Amino acid sequence: MASFTARRDQDGNVIGWQAHVRKRGFPTQTKTCRTKKEAEAWAAIIESEITRGVWRDRSEAEGTTLRDAMARYALEVIPAKKGARQELLRAKDWQARPLAQMFMASIRGKDVAATIKNMESEGKGPNTIRLHLAVLSHLFTVARTEWGMETLVNPVELVRRPRLPQGRERRLVGDEESLLLDACRKVNPELAAIVTVAIETAMRQGEILGMTWDNVTVTPKQKQIFLPDTKNGTARWVPLSCKAVEILQELPRRMDGRVWGYTLTGVRRSWSRALAHAGIEGLHFHDLRHEATSRLFEKGFNPMEVSTITGHKTLQMLKRYTHLRAEDLAKRLG
Repeated sequence: MASFTARRDQDGNVIGWQAHVRKRGFPTQTKTCRTKKEAEAWAAIIESEITRGVWRDRSEAEGTTLRDAMARYALEVIPAKKGARQELLRAKDWQARPLAQMFMASIRGKDVAATIKNMESEGKGPNTIRLHLAVLSHLFTVARTEWGMETLVNPVELVRRPRLPQGRERRLVGDEESLLLDACRKVNPELAAIVTVAIETAMRQGEILGMTWDNVTVTPKQKQIFLPDTKNGTARWVPLSCKAVEILQELPRRMDGRVWGYTLTGVRRSWSRALAHAGIEGLHFHDLRHEATSRLFEKGFNPMEVSTITGHKTLQMLKRYTHLRAEDLAKRLG
């Protein structure tokens, strides 16, 4: 049976109604609503679900705010994820938003959609917003599957996510490669070696800078680099071209075992200087990965072979980094 109690303020005015649903063999269910009509409707739903045998306990989902749930997520889930530092920053961003004051069970798609609009007005790009939504979505998944909030509906699944912009199509054109390498040598010969390895292997900047000599194998039968820690969390072997081998063999060996002395910040600064010296505009270091991936296809490698080298998980991801020159394709057509 359901019972209803008026909630009053200090002046005796009714400010809400609390519904209680009691059924033998089930825990008492309680919820405070703004009106008695809402309380009665809620109680009717609970009683119907109990009668039909489909009831699930909503108390935790209805009594836990997004802020508290995100705090638990940051403590229990994020530390085990790759890129934990960035994930933690996104979690804190969610905790600072008005949505964080709402109970998990009350968050609807329209609430998430409104937050997306707020993020866009703040100047956040589509990919940044999608990464934030991924954190929120995974939180709801974990809460539903591991924290006993089985009745939750994931509101992120109900909204349209911002469309990602068209992938960059910047490649080296004309004599840009020679100009770039000459400029890099003037800034620092090691920078030129790093750029060459990037073009020859399609490795990410972080993967290149994280190389250690104990993971480099150059023998008559094997020419490869082992990457134990990659962006997508999967280790892989990267084959080395003759030019890449030549570059590596000419490098001095460091006492700390690292292949390069450069840091990420150092490369960024030197890269900007090299572009200025070369007079090249609109080229990002990551564009070298685009260039290298496209060259692999132009050499005749199939998508499976290319993905093994580059580490892309899906063909769709691979397509975003691959921009084949029409004139090269025309030559193969005959």
